[in-house]
Amino acid sequence: EVQLQASGGGSVQSGGSLRLSCAANGFTIDGGTVAWFRQAPGKEREGVSCIARANGDTYYTDSVKGRFTISSDNAKNMVYLQMSSLKPEDTAVYYCAAGTGWGMEEWEYDYWGRGTLVTVSS
Repeated sequence: EVQLQASGGGSVQSGGSLRLSCAANGFTIDGGTVAWFRQAPGKEREGVSCIARANGDTYYTDSVKGRFTISSDNAKNMVYLQMSSLKPEDTAVYYCAAGTGWGMEEWEYDYWGRGTLVTVSS
């Protein structure tokens, strides 16, 4: 059984940093992808970043490029999202998801974890 657990959220001031962790227990498909999505209050969920576990390819949505870094420790089945230079508009519930495809569409991901809340104050 695949279980995803996101952690590491919290409250920071604008310009601060946080590192989110996703424990992808049971998800060991070599060709799989793990992604981070976020949902801000009153907005639709959006894709933030994803990483291909086999070759380490990454993708970032434009609004986080240069500020967020996704990484994977396959031996530990962990995926991380290092977030720096945080802005109030990054405030959202962040979710990790896993699937066998590639991309930032929700339908591409079969497994979802509970979210972790990130609050950035100005």
